Amino acid sequence: MFRQVSRNLVTRATTLSRNRPFSTDLPATPSTDSAFVEAWRKIAPNTEPPKTPLTFMQSRPPTPSTIPTKLTVNFVLPSHSVLSAKEVDMVMIPATTGLMGVLPGHVATIAELKPGVFSVHEGNEITKYFVSSGFAFIHANSFADVVAVEAVPLDQIDPSLVQKGLAEFTQKLSSASTDLEKAEAQIGVDVHSALNLALTG
Repeated sequence: MFRQVSRNLVTRATTLSRNRPFSTDLPATPSTDSAFVEAWRKIAPNTEPPKTPLTFMQSRPPTPSTIPTKLTVNFVLPSHSVLSAKEVDMVMIPATTGLMGVLPGHVATIAELKPGVFSVHEGNEITKYFVSSGFAFIHANSFADVVAVEAVPLDQIDPSLVQKGLAEFTQKLSSASTDLEKAEAQIGVDVHSALNLALTG
C-alpha cells in the first residue's frame, strides 16, 4: 500500500513539474495587457494608457542553444551598480552553502550570500569585493545578478581596523547579558572574522 501511495505521489509530482514551465522557458519579450489597454481606451479614448513597471523592464535574453564563452554579470548595491552587464570568465560567490564558482552555462540557481569574498575573474585579472550579505541569482541564459547589502573592494579594507573591530565585538559577546546584545555581538564577530579571513587567506 505504501509503495502505491509513493508511486502515485511521484507520478503526480512529475506531471505537475511538466505542466509548470521554468522562468527561463517563458518568452523573452514581455506581453502587454491588451485587455487593460482596451478597457482604458473605452474610458479615456484621448489619453494614452499609463505606463506599468513592465514597460520599463528590458526583455530577458533568451536561453542560448549553445553555452556562451562569457558570463554576463550585474553586481548591484542599494546605492549604486558596481558592475552592469559585465562579461567575465567566472565569478566566485560566498554562498551560505559554501563557496560557489559560476561559469557560463551554470544551472539556474538562487543563493543567499554570507559575509565573504565575491571575486570576478576576467582573463588573468581577478577583482575581489568583500560582501556582507545579499542574494545571487544565476540564470540559465548565462546571466548572473548579484545583489549585496554592502560591498567594498578588498584592497580598500584596513587590516588594523578589522583586528580592532574583531577584538571589540569579541569583548561585547563575552559581556553580553541579553539575547539581543548577544545576537548583535555575534553578527559583529562573524563579519569581522570573515573580513580577517579574507585579508589573511
